[in-house]
Amino acid sequence: MRSALTFDPRLLAARFARVRAGRAWRVTAVVAAALLGGWLGLALGGQVLTPIGPADVRLSVSPTLHGETVLDVSPLGRLAFDTHSAPLRFEAAISEIRLSAAEEMFENPEAIDLMAERIGAEVRSGVIRLFAQAAVAAVLGAALVALVVFRSWRRAGWSALTALLTLAAAGGVTVATFNPGAISEPRYSGLLAGAPQVVGSAEGVISRFSEYREQLAGLVGNVSQIYEATSDLPVYDDDGSTIRVLHVSDIHLNPASWNVIRSLREQFQVDLIVDSGDLTDRGSAAEDVFADDIARLDVPYVWVRGNHDSMGTQRAVEAQPNAIVLDDEVAEVGGITFYGAGDPRFTPDKTRDDPGAAEVAALGAGQAASIEGADPPVDVAVLHDSVQAGAFGGHTPLVLTGHGHERSTEIDGSGTRFIVQGSTGGAGLRGLEEDTGGPTPYEASVLYFDAETKRLQAWDDITLGGLGLTSAQIERHIEPDPDRDVTPPTAPPGTPGAPGTTSPGTPSDASSPP
Repeated sequence: MRSALTFDPRLLAARFARVRAGRAWRVTAVVAAALLGGWLGLALGGQVLTPIGPADVRLSVSPTLHGETVLDVSPLGRLAFDTHSAPLRFEAAISEIRLSAAEEMFENPEAIDLMAERIGAEVRSGVIRLFAQAAVAAVLGAALVALVVFRSWRRAGWSALTALLTLAAAGGVTVATFNPGAISEPRYSGLLAGAPQVVGSAEGVISRFSEYREQLAGLVGNVSQIYEATSDLPVYDDDGSTIRVLHVSDIHLNPASWNVIRSLREQFQVDLIVDSGDLTDRGSAAEDVFADDIARLDVPYVWVRGNHDSMGTQRAVEAQPNAIVLDDEVAEVGGITFYGAGDPRFTPDKTRDDPGAAEVAALGAGQAASIEGADPPVDVAVLHDSVQAGAFGGHTPLVLTGHGHERSTEIDGSGTRFIVQGSTGGAGLRGLEEDTGGPTPYEASVLYFDAETKRLQAWDDITLGGLGLTSAQIERHIEPDPDRDVTPPTAPPGTPGAPGTTSPGTPSDASSPP
């Protein structure tokens, strides 16, 4: 019979395992209580009301998956900036305009300068108060949750310390990754009609603040007149030195697209429109009448044939007085030299033996070679499919395409920027298909070119909610190096490794069209 004092290693190991498991569970529970309590604390106490100029502004901080800074400019909408990488969202919203302070600015012009001098200190004071209050709220929230769950002051203390360290770490990451340049690329959501004036020129906001001061006083002094005030704000280089081009694509027989295009033409005061194909869905003669709305746009309309457009569709577009159809041709439109070519495929005709991806790419390579050394040089190439457009890298600074129903952009190794436009028609009837994961958005872009160099300076991506949705978003992008060198290919197009062989993001099996 074994003595009660006999040493049993297995029993001792089991006891240690239970102790370790218990400690791991307690540590996990304390951390979970800290995160939950800290989140609740921030939700309830992570906001302050502070005076900034003539307004009372509510500053708030909250946890989020994507770090950003948001300015609420109600009733117009919101401006969002990707300013940092930490999982914290900072928001500033005008709570109330103090009329006495606003009236003082109108009566005393010097008050505007005095307000500008004080704003920096007032913002700094408000942010310090926000962080102090957020830290206290997070710590108290974590401690209370832990106290309720564990009924232990010791664990409540550890939970509070964990919440404080977590918030401090997030704040440190925010400071370390903060990017002031993000203010030049805002995402605007709200009323589309006032958006171009509110977004305005990123360079103007920074370097021409004196031009904004009177409008700023009107905005903060009398919200009821905000629309009139914003209509006076300068837009991007509104002095004749910029050519505005509206890029649309893949309308796919959606009549609502013409309303969207007309609105964008008017609000952004575009000089011309570029359509990178798929105007129709079947390319039938019955669809030709759809092209008649082009004539009502009153600006030049540059168009190339897509894989859903027939030669009959092309003739219907050519019949419009303001249309410029490019099919392996070069034309100067609105001061910009364009090259365009139609898609060699016609998807609706199932009896045709359309070329595959390799043949389409080879055709594009030959077309790209044909514009090498053109005089004047081609500023923009317009094609429907990125497979056909891939070889144009190094031959022109900018290539516009569509076809994929999803917007993207990238600069390849030669210095050429490729912009793939989404569907300005919400992909037509395809937008109603159940397997698309929801309505396809209406997408278009306004491109800003320097009138002298013909180089792209900036562009606004416009996204409207698809069928049944009413959202609107405008996102400004600045070209970081508009005058960069574009290096011609050193090897024949199609040679592996040659610049411009394939466009960014082009799949190898891209012969299957949407």
